[in-house]
Amino acid sequence: MKAASRIHGRAYPLGRPNVDTDVIIPASHLKTITRAGLGRHAFETIRAEPGNVFDDPAYAGASILIAGDNFGCGSSREHAAWAIADLGISAVIAPSFADIFASNAFKNGIVTVALPQAAIDRLMDVALDHGIDVDLETMTVTTPLQDRFAFTLDPFRRRCLMEGLDEIALTLGSEAAISAYEARTGA
Repeated sequence: MKAASRIHGRAYPLGRPNVDTDVIIPASHLKTITRAGLGRHAFETIRAEPGNVFDDPAYAGASILIAGDNFGCGSSREHAAWAIADLGISAVIAPSFADIFASNAFKNGIVTVALPQAAIDRLMDVALDHGIDVDLETMTVTTPLQDRFAFTLDPFRRRCLMEGLDEIALTLGSEAAISAYEARTGA
């Protein structure tokens, strides 16, 4: 997992509530066991709509997604986080997230930031013309227009995201203790 202490860039101003995992990545693309290439199918049903933000050149390469309430609801498919990451999104800002999506996002190095609806509304406006910063060190979302929104994040998740630690890296960090245990027990 790539370390991320600060994410800066354009943001897709999606803002829709209840975007479920079927919308994030349709079931027809779940047959793969690789993460590569899923981004081209991310938000396929939304991309079929004329004038959608995902195909607007103004947001090309956006690293942040601003979404509505209950983002990532629906099934528990990890492919949704894979597709978002493959699309190049490193942070999703919304009023709330489905728990399993937030967990899958974290395990895939995506920062999920919960902010009140008023902050989301402001960020949606700012995203039309400006970039946004998500800073894990200061736990703030800021804009070049002097907006500053504080957020909270589980300290363990924050540390893992900032240090790029996934489950394998955490286990490898205990290699000496594991080896000592195996030597003691003959395992």
